[in-house]
Amino acid sequence: MDNPILWSLISVQVFMGAFDTLVHHEGTERLAWRASQKHELRLHGVRNFFYALIFMTFAWLEPHGVFTTILASILAIEVLITLWDFVEEDLTRKLPATERINHTLLALNYGAILALAAPYLWEWAFLPSGLVPVSYGWWSIMATVSAIGVGVFSARDLLAAARSDRLDRGDPAALVEALKPCQHILITGGTGFIGSRLVEALVAARHHVTVLTRDVQKVDQLNHPVRVIANFDLIENDEQFDAIVNLAGDPVASGIWTAKKRARIIRSRVEMTRAVHALIARLNHKPECLVNGSAVGWYGLQNDGDDAKLTEEALAKPAFVHDVCEAWEQETLPISAQGVRVVILRIGLVLGVDGGMLAKLLTPFEFGGGGIMGNGRQWMPWIEHDDMIRVIAFAIATQSIAGPVNAVAPKPERNEAFSRGLAAALHRPLWLRFPHWLLSGALGDLGRETMLGGQRVVPMRLSEVGFVFRYDTLAPMLRKITGSKDTGGTRSKWRNI
Repeated sequence: MDNPILWSLISVQVFMGAFDTLVHHEGTERLAWRASQKHELRLHGVRNFFYALIFMTFAWLEPHGVFTTILASILAIEVLITLWDFVEEDLTRKLPATERINHTLLALNYGAILALAAPYLWEWAFLPSGLVPVSYGWWSIMATVSAIGVGVFSARDLLAAARSDRLDRGDPAALVEALKPCQHILITGGTGFIGSRLVEALVAARHHVTVLTRDVQKVDQLNHPVRVIANFDLIENDEQFDAIVNLAGDPVASGIWTAKKRARIIRSRVEMTRAVHALIARLNHKPECLVNGSAVGWYGLQNDGDDAKLTEEALAKPAFVHDVCEAWEQETLPISAQGVRVVILRIGLVLGVDGGMLAKLLTPFEFGGGGIMGNGRQWMPWIEHDDMIRVIAFAIATQSIAGPVNAVAPKPERNEAFSRGLAAALHRPLWLRFPHWLLSGALGDLGRETMLGGQRVVPMRLSEVGFVFRYDTLAPMLRKITGSKDTGGTRSKWRNI
C-alpha cells in the first residue's frame, strides 16, 4: 500500500482527530469530567481502540485472505461507531460549530481513505491468508506514533466512562435549602463557573431566577426556566427581587496583566456594581440582600514565612489583586447606605471539576504533567464548588450576616499539599516542580500573585454564625470530586442550615 496520496489522507485524518480530541474533547468540552457523557466516552474509547489497530496494521502489515476480511470488518465497524457517536453527541450536548465542521471533514476524509484503500483490500482478499510484514519508512513511523496516541486516549476514555457515575453530585436543590420558598433572585455572572451552578440549584429548588449576561452563547447551557436579560433597562421599576447576587467580572487569570488588561479587570467589576447600585436606586421595592463577589486577594500576599491566620479583621498588604478587590468592595458602600444588607464574599480558590483553576489542572495531572509551584509553601485558601453555592444561599438567608465574609474552607493548605493531594486522587505520580524564576519570568505579576503568592485565610465569620461545611479537608474532598475509588472519610458531619 505504497500510495503517497493515501498516506497523506491518513496523516490528515490523524491531525484532525488529534485536534478534535485535544481542543474539543479535552479542552472546551472536557468530556472526561462530565457525568452526562458516559456513553459518548465509551464510544470514543472503542473507536480509538479500533483506530489503533488500523494504524498499526497499515504501518507494518499486509493482511491477506481472511485477515483482509477482518480488517475490512473493523473499517466498517468504525463507520457504524462514528455514526452512533454523532447521534449520541446531538442527544446529550450542544456541539461547538468548530467541532461540527471538524466532524464533517473527518467523515469526508475517512470516506476518501476507504475509497483509495478498497482496491488494495480487494486484491489482498484473494491471496492466501497471512500477515505479510512491510515497511513504508516515515509513513510507518507516523502511523505507529498515531496508534500509540489513540491507544492511550482509548484507555483514558474508557476509564473516564467507568468513573462517570462517581462524579454525580446529587440533587442541586439541596444546596439552597437555606432559602425561603419561591425566592426571586437576580444574578449577574450567571453563566460563569459559580453562577451557572447557582442557577442550576435555584431552578431545581423552584426559585425564580433572572440572569444578566452578555454571553448569549452560554445561555443554552443554563438550566431552565430562567429569565435572561442583556441589560438592566429591561427590568421595570416595580419588579421585586428578594436578593441580588453580583458575580460578574473579567477573569483575573485569563492572560498576562498588561496595563490594558489590569484596567479592564477592575473596570468590569466597578461598572457592573455601579449598574447594580443604579438598579436598586430606582426599584420601588428594594431587595433585602445583595451578595457581592470579592476574593481573598483583598488581603494581598503573605510572605513564605508568615503563617498568620487571616480573618475578616486582618489588614491588607499591597498587591494588584488587592487593588481589584478593594475597588470592587468600595462600590458596594452606597448600596449599603440605601438600607440593603450587603454581604461581600471574599472567595478563595473554588475547586470543582466543572471549571475554575482545578479544571485547568486535571488534564496535565492526569497525564503525569502536574507539579508543585515554586517552593510549594504558599498558602491556598480553597472552597469546594458546591459549598460555595451553599455559602451564597446561607448569606442570603441569614440576616445577621453583613459586610466582608471569607468564603473559604476552615483548613487552607500549602501548594505542595494541594499538588500531592490532587496527584494522589488521580492515582498519578508527582515529580515536576515549576521554579519561581520560570513562572515569574513567563507570567510576571500574574504568576507571582496567583501561582506563587498566597494567603492563609480562615472563615471566622461563617464559623461564628454556625455555617457547617460539607468539605473541610482538602485531600478527601479532592478524592471525592474527582471520582477516585478511594473516597473513604470524605465528608465532615454537616447539617442543613
